[in-house]
Amino acid sequence: MATDDFFRARLDTMIDLRHPMAVLARKMPWPEIEAALAPALAHRDRKGRLVEGADLFGITAQLAGGGLSNAGRPRLPIRLMVALLYLKHAFDLSDEQLVARWSENVVWQFFSGMDYYQHKLPCDATQIGRFRRVLGEAGVEQLLKTTIEAAVAIKAVKPEEFERVIVDSTVQEKAIAHPTDSRLLEVAREKIVRLAKRAGLKPKLTHEREGKTLRRKAAGYAHAKQFKRLKRTLRRQRTILGSLLREVRRKMGGLAEHTRQQLNVWLERAERIHAQRPHDKNKLYALHAPEAECISKGKARKPYEFGVKVSLAVTHKQGLMVGARSFTGNPYDGHTLAAQLEQTNTLLQDIGTKPTTAIVDLGYRGVDADCAPVQVIHRGKYKSLTATQRTWLKRRQAIEPAIGHAKADHRMDRCWLKGSEGDAPHAVLCAAGFNIRWLLRAIARQAAKAISLALSLVTLYAGFAVLVVARTLTTPTAGSAIGCDA
Repeated sequence: MATDDFFRARLDTMIDLRHPMAVLARKMPWPEIEAALAPALAHRDRKGRLVEGADLFGITAQLAGGGLSNAGRPRLPIRLMVALLYLKHAFDLSDEQLVARWSENVVWQFFSGMDYYQHKLPCDATQIGRFRRVLGEAGVEQLLKTTIEAAVAIKAVKPEEFERVIVDSTVQEKAIAHPTDSRLLEVAREKIVRLAKRAGLKPKLTHEREGKTLRRKAAGYAHAKQFKRLKRTLRRQRTILGSLLREVRRKMGGLAEHTRQQLNVWLERAERIHAQRPHDKNKLYALHAPEAECISKGKARKPYEFGVKVSLAVTHKQGLMVGARSFTGNPYDGHTLAAQLEQTNTLLQDIGTKPTTAIVDLGYRGVDADCAPVQVIHRGKYKSLTATQRTWLKRRQAIEPAIGHAKADHRMDRCWLKGSEGDAPHAVLCAAGFNIRWLLRAIARQAAKAISLALSLVTLYAGFAVLVVARTLTTPTAGSAIGCDA
């Protein structure tokens, strides 16, 4: 095969083009993805600033730094960065692990649009996070939409199958430690001391040694169920944190406005931790992640989970994910169904099919009017369902293993991205990674089916040929019959 570089072999000559990922690389609509994401990555028109000057006619003002700027190094190819996001969530890798494995895997490089083998890293690991931040929730929804359209293009799923979806919710946990009162108080004390020293303030007492001792004592008392001593220890920790907060408030008046605003954000969070009690509502469960909610799922192994509620939608028959959306504030499951169906309709708009039936559990009762004209089916309506609808209801549990795989294999079990702005795209990318693995399995099944069909045809033709030859050998010719009569 001709090559542009005489001394290097092309990737398509180094790999098996029948590999599922090589097949998927040729089936994905990369030009459409690049066209959809290009506006988000275009250079912005800057307003600029007025700069005063002087000439022979007096003082003048000129606009500097306005318009489009092409400064900086060129952007990396959109296909490369999109492929890295797909691979990251399809194979449950961190950013550092992803770029290291990409430089060793020729099939991944072919999937990313490379023509020749690259022995170096595709980019710095931090660039993946910046690219994801630029895309936002709308950009990553386009990536999920592309995987659904690819499944239809390879005929792994029929368009009419999108008319029935199964919807359920789960918790996408935040990357925080278990929020005990003693730990939160100690973390708040240590954080305020560090920020105060960085701002130039010098607290009289930092209570560093006593704070560590109290934290250790509280852990021991809680383990031994010595609750009176634990309560006394927590009271002392609150006293220390309160005195430190009041001292920093008194001394921060002379700081610059920008520094005072930054310090005030953390002081307000520390004051929430100082004031909250075990049975209060709207508690703060992590100093660095105030958006984390305490969600009770009723599990014996883990009764409470700390993070954000995520709603998932999969097709009824094949289990392809057609929706993933996060909801802040721990809403009732039924109140999330209309928004989830709206997202699913948006992702399926180019396929020409809309969900007409949503199969859910009992947590979605009483929302039929909000979701009209979509029909909501759950076992609370069992007596009024037809025989066909009861058959559909038996597959409601099919979404449970999909949720398990999204958590165990595609990084939904723990979200490391910052704030609510990180929770939303992370859930969508986990669903996109699930669909990539689904597509790879579908391509492998189609290849195995094609091989099985070819072997069946060969066996059939071979048997037919043997039958023809056998019949030819056993049938007497006209000349031999005449000779026998003579």
